[in-house]
Amino acid sequence: MELRLSLFGIKRSIDLSRFARYRNAAVVLASALLVIPLTVWLLQPAAVPDLAHGNVAGARALAADWAKGNVIVLVRHVERCDHSNAACLNGNDGITDRSRSVAVGVGAQFEQLGLNKADIYNSPVIRTAQTAGYMFNKVGVGEDWLINCKGTMLRDALTHKVAGRNLILVTHSECMSQLEKDLKLPASTLGYGASLFISTETPQAPRMLGFIEASDWRTVTTE
Repeated sequence: MELRLSLFGIKRSIDLSRFARYRNAAVVLASALLVIPLTVWLLQPAAVPDLAHGNVAGARALAADWAKGNVIVLVRHVERCDHSNAACLNGNDGITDRSRSVAVGVGAQFEQLGLNKADIYNSPVIRTAQTAGYMFNKVGVGEDWLINCKGTMLRDALTHKVAGRNLILVTHSECMSQLEKDLKLPASTLGYGASLFISTETPQAPRMLGFIEASDWRTVTTE
């Protein structure tokens, strides 16, 4: 295709087919620039769901699995004293005095879920033992696998899970991140006293239910 122009008696012609080739190449390039990041985004694993703030479907799924004894939950210890300027409860390697109420409050929420068919373990570190004591009125002897969890968190949790009974593990942020990694999920940044829930309805294929921060339990609703 050719475009003919005439201006002040000067005639010129432009071969538009050359521009068509450039246009087609530009369209292909623009499409690639759009499709590649979109494809990368679609292939990324979904973030761990927040079960609070009105996530009714997520809260209902948790309640249903909990009633059947299908849940494993990792609970992070409350505020550690050596990382805070707040007063210590008892020694510098435990929790802060002000975090006792946080532990008690989270424990009350688990009490509402039901603890009659739940097994509770804590790591041997003092801050997790203190957290378990205030949260569940129970302190175990301490399980080394709840602090030495690199690469084995999911496997060890499933090993300790009893059919028909929920499993509560008072542990550390590193072990929570390891569990997410084991499930091929992106790591979350969970605060002190946060809870991370997975369903073992199908033990061979455990799935993530989501998390609840210690301060967000009041926003959890199944209605």
